[in-house]
Amino acid sequence: MPTIRPITDLRNTNEISEFCHARPEPLFITKNGHGDLVVMSIETYHRLLDNQSLDADIAQAEAEYQTDQMLFDAREALASVRRKHFG
Repeated sequence: MPTIRPITDLRNTNEISEFCHARPEPLFITKNGHGDLVVMSIETYHRLLDNQSLDADIAQAEAEYQTDQMLFDAREALASVRRKHFG
């Protein structure tokens, strides 16, 4: 369940920082009862970017499969990469 705090809580920056580092999820900040900001640790932000990149790669692979209808055997593909890069 997301954590939601009012914008006035941002006055206590140390508490907000500790809270964000203790949880691997964003903290939602409201202003006048409406969503306004999202605060998170750098680690959480990087994890979010990594997941977004992975999702984009998967979407690209799925789109390529829809176009080509071609799949590769994982063992054969890895063996080919090993031969190419490791002799």
